[in-house]
Amino acid sequence: MKVKFTLNMENLEVEEKHIDRLCISWIHETSEEEVLSMSGQWINSKNLLTQRMIGLNKVGESSLTIEPL
Repeated sequence: MKVKFTLNMENLEVEEKHIDRLCISWIHETSEEEVLSMSGQWINSKNLLTQRMIGLNKVGESSLTIEPL
């Protein structure tokens, strides 16, 4: 199934530079199991973004929207 992901982040620190707001959106072909797994990781991990994004040191607020297409 095709899914649209939208990641919104505020008050970021990337390689010692401050960014007020960043929005990344992408479409990906994935399974329902993968979507559930990603949702679970998002909910259960406090440092998911800083662990997975190179150069990202700090994030204030963030949200991930997942919508089927």
